[in-house]
Amino acid sequence: MKDLLGMMSKVKEMQARMEQMQAELDAIEVEGVSGGGMVKVVMSAKGALKGVTIDPSLIKPEEAEILEDLIVAAHSDARGKGERLIQERTQALTAGLPIPPGLKLF
Repeated sequence: MKDLLGMMSKVKEMQARMEQMQAELDAIEVEGVSGGGMVKVVMSAKGALKGVTIDPSLIKPEEAEILEDLIVAAHSDARGKGERLIQERTQALTAGLPIPPGLKLF
């Protein structure tokens, strides 16, 4: 019974830390770039798009498709950085807890 109570206490503590981490991740910004820095995307670590910066030389009607592809690539770069950050923080937060492998908490 002591083990169950101890585990429940740890779960509640982890839940509070997870909520705090969620708020922190929403405030952290990551930047993705593509086209040698000609397109930049800023996102929260949780994936909310915050801004897009496009080099003026890319804004030509005949190059719209290239620009669209570069924006998608920059967004993908930023999202990957955010996901790695979430994974690192989750691992640090749950260290020592018996969580099954592959269980996604976010």
